[in-house]
Amino acid sequence: MNRPAPVEISYENMRFLITHNPTNATLNKFTEELKKYGVTTLVRVCDATYDKAPVEKEGIHVLMAG
Repeated sequence: MNRPAPVEISYENMRFLITHNPTNATLNKFTEELKKYGVTTLVRVCDATYDKAPVEKEGIHVLMAG
């Protein structure tokens, strides 16, 4: 399945990266993409579709919105 490219939005001193929701099968590529953009905190805004432990192992904090 083709996934849309990430979209980066800046507002004042904040940056947001809008992405697709990965699965465990696509998590390695997803994590590499996050690191490429310098992501330090990831906020889930939809149901979890992957194990957050590998992402956190890479030093990225994972939070659940709402």
